[in-house]
Amino acid sequence: MSKLLVTGRKKLSGEVSVQGAKNSALPILAAVLLTKGESVIYNCPALSDVEASVNILRYLGCKAERSGQTLVINTDGFNRSDIPDSLMCKTRSSIMFLGAVLARSGKAKLSFPGGCEIGLRPIDMHLDALSKLGAEINERHGCLECSAPYGLRGNKISLPFPSVGATEHIIIAACLSGGTTTLTNAAREPEIVDLADFLNACGAKIYGAGEGVIVIDGVSSLSGCAHSVIPDRIVAATFMSAAAATGSSIVLGDLVPAHLGAVIPLFEDAGCKIKTEKCKLKISAPKRLKPFRTVSTMPYPGFPTDAQAPVMAAACVAGGTSFFIENIFENRFRHTRELARMGAKIMTEGRVCVVEGRDRLYGAKVEATDLRGAAALVVAALCAEGQTTIGSLHYLERGYENLELSLSSLGADIKKI
Repeated sequence: MSKLLVTGRKKLSGEVSVQGAKNSALPILAAVLLTKGESVIYNCPALSDVEASVNILRYLGCKAERSGQTLVINTDGFNRSDIPDSLMCKTRSSIMFLGAVLARSGKAKLSFPGGCEIGLRPIDMHLDALSKLGAEINERHGCLECSAPYGLRGNKISLPFPSVGATEHIIIAACLSGGTTTLTNAAREPEIVDLADFLNACGAKIYGAGEGVIVIDGVSSLSGCAHSVIPDRIVAATFMSAAAATGSSIVLGDLVPAHLGAVIPLFEDAGCKIKTEKCKLKISAPKRLKPFRTVSTMPYPGFPTDAQAPVMAAACVAGGTSFFIENIFENRFRHTRELARMGAKIMTEGRVCVVEGRDRLYGAKVEATDLRGAAALVVAALCAEGQTTIGSLHYLERGYENLELSLSSLGADIKKI
């Protein structure tokens, strides 16, 4: 199994491009199933989660070919309505295929999805919404057997929480339904806007994506299109954390600064100087960060839960005490145990984490516990004295494409073995 070897305390400099967004590419790949013909997805990152979705498409009879950052998918061969557990368990976003398959074929059979164990992520909202759209759902022996004997029909749906996954799933399922679906308390993340932009380019009629109320007028069919995935704001926040932790100055290219509206002020308050242009961001960190004070994760446009772990790693070497409040997932502090092995002073109580900055961290053998926790360990290793060995890289590879190569290009001493 692969590991990362990182020798820390190296200054970073230069420019690096931000990859396409994992959390945008995955729902788009499920939505491709709604279309007829060929779709070309540009800026699609080569990640294990993306590959898992591509394998599902192939199992369902679609053709999918990758060339660099471009995926070409043809759905004309779609001929199945079941997805085996061996494919469903690879990624949490596989649940999106339920609505897509159901909308396309009128029936679907699949198991529950997999993903990182960062806390309860129930799919009740997904299933309740599909039921309101006319789906009949039965759970038998760990499998979901679904049908829409009269076709999916538009309805009014109100989410108890602005869930990103549920919002995306409802959009996908409602596109080919009869009538109009009005979704209230919808999530507002940029990835939802990207999904709607893709589907609208295919012929869908989606209004209000990125706002609290989304309206979907069902259409009879969709055609494939060409679409470029937005940049990954969480990867951008990870690079910013790496620069902040090492007292470095770097430039991030191919991003959307507006997507980092809750992240940029946090780093500025910690003493970093940030300049943004149309699609670039330059971050210059002080020799030692000020504490981050209070970081409270919230739905967009609040501070993203996915950025909490790498920012916490930078806080471990700040000059003061930082407070982290996790409001989205109840089990998202698992990486703190591994950070403590590197000398970090961290105390957790429920959803609150208190980080007392130390002068330095020390290299150690650590294991990734989940995707964003893995990124936190990389950030910590970059500023730690000596060498750090990071295991369980399969977590990191779910969301970061060749992170070691990108960091090496900035001057980090990091390699995969």
